[in-house]
Amino acid sequence: MQKIEIKAEQFFELLKLKDTPMWEIFSQMIDGNEKEIIFLDHEDKILFNYILPSTKEKLEEDRIEFSKQFSDKLANFN
Repeated sequence: MQKIEIKAEQFFELLKLKDTPMWEIFSQMIDGNEKEIIFLDHEDKILFNYILPSTKEKLEEDRIEFSKQFSDKLANFN
């Protein structure tokens, strides 16, 4: 499995500047092989990782699940 390291802060700033969803970028990276995307902080410490699936259908399932979990966490936060 290919590993891709991404500086999280710069990645999310670029997404904001380009007004592009993270899932759009992930979709463009799909090539039939799973990839481990590792998000790093400014000190190169791992913040979190994500296994990019090999299909866009699975990516959509992940996006829906992520959205649900994120909404649930926000609801519990308030």
